[in-house]
Amino acid sequence: MTALVATDLDRTMIYSRRALGELGGTDEPVCVEIHEGVPTSFMTASAAAAFGSLAAQTLVVPVTTRIPEQYARVNLPGPVPRYAVASNGGVIFVDGRADRDWERQVAAAVAGVTPQREIWATIGALCDPWFTDKLRSADGLFCYAVIRPERLPEGFEEDMRGWAAERGWCTSLQGRKLYWVPEPLTKSAAMAEVARRAGATLTLAAGDSLLDVDLLLWADRGIHPRHGELFEQGWAARRVERTAVSGAAAGEEILAWFATQLGLPVAGESAA
Repeated sequence: MTALVATDLDRTMIYSRRALGELGGTDEPVCVEIHEGVPTSFMTASAAAAFGSLAAQTLVVPVTTRIPEQYARVNLPGPVPRYAVASNGGVIFVDGRADRDWERQVAAAVAGVTPQREIWATIGALCDPWFTDKLRSADGLFCYAVIRPERLPEGFEEDMRGWAAERGWCTSLQGRKLYWVPEPLTKSAAMAEVARRAGATLTLAAGDSLLDVDLLLWADRGIHPRHGELFEQGWAARRVERTAVSGAAAGEEILAWFATQLGLPVAGESAA
């Protein structure tokens, strides 16, 4: 059996200080990301040890909506991943290098929906500075706004979701970031390619947002934390479980679940 574990990062495996405060964290977090000299993302000590142990025994693939520059800031425990997926499936890294053939396939896949420049122009006009701190174009593939959720006008997210769907795009609200992503740009498509190359016969996945749904449904078995978009919307699917805990501790539970599914010892548990 050749197993592959695909895991989302932010609010699934790693947590910002804000997320630790909102969702529940740990008194002694392990820093896994530094940005401009400031520690910005963390795991619990137990999760960090478990992640390193799992990555040393099986193929673990980080799968993130972060663009490459943002992903490069993350220093996960254990060996450097053989494969990683960034830009919500737009980029596949192989031994740290972006695969150009895959990028050409992605460009062809998204050519059939409304161009990113048109989406960008509209959200630039609609995202009022009252509730929007920043607008970002992610390598010409998708867009996102850093917002203040408490100021978001009632119905704004729902209206944008319908507007985007008419143009072949989807939206996802993750913490303070509101994403607009073309429907053909998916984590599952990139992971299917990685699984093909790796010869995987068993695939496991974890994620917390609407942008992870296709990944969870693609995998043979999946799990999502008891927080985030999927939990808040009551999302459920066959072969996809939900953690019993929320916050950073959910990362520990997800890693223990991965180990159990693979028949590996759960980090931190004594041998019988």
